[in-house]
Amino acid sequence: MPPTFDYAKKVILQAEQLGYDTTLIAELFLNDIKGPQEDTLEAWSTAAALAAVTEKIEIMTAIRPGFHNPAITAKATANIDHISNGRLTLNVVSAWWEEEARQYGGIFTEHDERYDRTKEFIDVLKGLWTEDSFSYDGKYYQLKDTKLFPKPVQRPNPILYAGGESPKGKEVITSHCDAYVMHGGTVEEVRAKIEDMKERRENASQAPFQSFGMAAYVICRDTEEEVQQELARITNVKESAAYSGFKDFTSKSQLEQQIQLQDYSVSNRGLRPNLIGTPEQIATKIKEYEEVGLDLLLLQFSPQLEEMERFAKQVMPLVKPNQELTKA
Repeated sequence: MPPTFDYAKKVILQAEQLGYDTTLIAELFLNDIKGPQEDTLEAWSTAAALAAVTEKIEIMTAIRPGFHNPAITAKATANIDHISNGRLTLNVVSAWWEEEARQYGGIFTEHDERYDRTKEFIDVLKGLWTEDSFSYDGKYYQLKDTKLFPKPVQRPNPILYAGGESPKGKEVITSHCDAYVMHGGTVEEVRAKIEDMKERRENASQAPFQSFGMAAYVICRDTEEEVQQELARITNVKESAAYSGFKDFTSKSQLEQQIQLQDYSVSNRGLRPNLIGTPEQIATKIKEYEEVGLDLLLLQFSPQLEEMERFAKQVMPLVKPNQELTKA
């Protein structure tokens, strides 16, 4: 799959036609899968360009506070929200790749301090989006009588998604974000996480989360033999420069499950949900996740265009006959 805008545009326009509701644009300045010497798209210029050529799909764009000024981010978000007519949302990521931060001048501190920065970053975003004149005096950010107009189309703010498994991460997400997204997990693991985050939200006297999402990689084939052949192909990996972010991901994050290099062959533990098999098997598994409270699937495919079309035609009708899949 070429990391080009032309390909991204082709994919998102086709996704919109097929009935997908959301696309996630990752923010990485280096390619963490193929290697730092390989091409990668810059997230925010890509998001703005895709917002201008689409009509209804939600564009969830990752934002990492250590690489951005929050006031300028608030302004850019509001602008792209207008370009998209209210379809831009944010995936707030507190970062994990120290080497990338070194190369691009990002701020990379210890784990919990990264979340403290994220908390202030979101305070500034929300303050500028909701107040006519906003001042802030925090440890990391200071503003005085700052104006931001126009405000975003979405009120009070574009949806803020975030994922985290550490106690500090869950604390910040509970108090500051609108939706919780998870790495791939089993049905029981996801059930436990959703119940935990719902309880945390209630104990914090916050409104319920707007959405619970999960990353998942899909292998859809007609026979078990074809499924296993494709699974073997994509997990035939070995440690090399092509997985340069693997050690930072495992050592500088606080993960609830151990991750092996094979898991890193696709992002965000995408194989763990086991959305592999025939269309009927995959649809059955998706319904199990829906029953425990999951309403957003961030699906990974390879090659993206062809497999995305296969899923839409063969699996979506089995999950919700005569309807679009609620989130994908």
